[in-house]
Amino acid sequence: MPVNRLTAVDAQMFWMSSRMPNDTFLLYGFDGVPVDLPGVLAELVANARTSPDLSQRIDDSARLHYPAWVPAPVDELRFVVHELVQPTWLGCLAAISELVDAQLDAQLAPWRLHVFPGVEGMPGVAGAGTVAVLQITHALGGGGRTCGPAAVMFGRPGPVAPVTPVYGHPAMLPWRSIEAARAHRQLVADTEAGRVPPAATPRTPLRTNDHPTGVRRMRTVVRDRAQLSGATVTVCALAGISEALAGQLRELGTDPATLGAEVTMAKSGPRQAYNHFGTVGVGLHPSLPVTQRRAAIAAELAARRERAAHPAMRASERAFAATPAPLLRWGIGQFNPDARSATVTGNTVVSSVNCGAADFGFGGKPVRLAAAFPGLSPMVGLTHCVTGVGDTVSISVFGAESAIGDVDGYIERLEAAL
Repeated sequence: MPVNRLTAVDAQMFWMSSRMPNDTFLLYGFDGVPVDLPGVLAELVANARTSPDLSQRIDDSARLHYPAWVPAPVDELRFVVHELVQPTWLGCLAAISELVDAQLDAQLAPWRLHVFPGVEGMPGVAGAGTVAVLQITHALGGGGRTCGPAAVMFGRPGPVAPVTPVYGHPAMLPWRSIEAARAHRQLVADTEAGRVPPAATPRTPLRTNDHPTGVRRMRTVVRDRAQLSGATVTVCALAGISEALAGQLRELGTDPATLGAEVTMAKSGPRQAYNHFGTVGVGLHPSLPVTQRRAAIAAELAARRERAAHPAMRASERAFAATPAPLLRWGIGQFNPDARSATVTGNTVVSSVNCGAADFGFGGKPVRLAAAFPGLSPMVGLTHCVTGVGDTVSISVFGAESAIGDVDGYIERLEAAL
């Protein structure tokens, strides 16, 4: 029987979690509280068992090979019901931020659902609502992938498109490396000739790139999709983040003239791994008027996308896929999370998740909003995620006091900018 091994990029995410926590946290807000909560959880268990993604765990016992996905039964232990001391929206977000320190062991349980019933003050919900947070290993992908199995668990009909993994044999690494080197030389030539946009310029670290310390807070700004008009939702959000973050940094005595963001971008073509994305640097242009700022941000994103489509990127991916497992495992073991860099890709992280239609619920209570919270890292103390479900878009913020000072003050600026 063939072994279902992790691809190199997914194994990298799994092994890196021991050096730098990277669980994904997906939040769903539902309008109301079911009367029969145990019955609803039993229904979720049954639904989760139909999802191939949610019915497996990682086996990393073969040290000379990449880890394998093996079957793992879904039971009630994957579901944790929390009783909030402060049953409010802000109280719930505070409780979720504390969960970040309790990372999962993907060899035992690669995901867990945290349920918070009776939450008052949730955006878009008049009375008490229910919040469900899917904590899931990044080896199964970021929010853009894991929101699919989550929706199935909450009752969305139909399967999630499967991943078609692409593996590389270690014996091919020398040849793949030669191919990648040739393709890179062509990329350099095409860039110098103006046929391909140049790479993003590395940025100077700002206060937001300090090692995160102090109080950490999660917040959300929720808007109707129609309110974010004039550009794509992501571009509108980036332009608003630019204005709010620049104002906050100026107040803290930091010059935001070079402000930029590290933006996640899905790779083109069929999904060949659970983690089928890259990150690019984008200038936020805080000095420009909003219309020109949006145009400048959109142009940079288009340039990054065009460069990412160059054959050199595919050649590099093929070479990486052929990396022997022991070599990649050793390399990740050398990673020092405390090392500081003189340059950064961006001064904050901004990712996007499209959860699709609002066609699922929690025990008959419809979904009203979704949010995702990318984790903080030693070089980034402020992250954002633009998450849509139905016609509702939330811009989530996860920030440390060292990065942004008063997070609520920053949220006020972001609400005004949007």
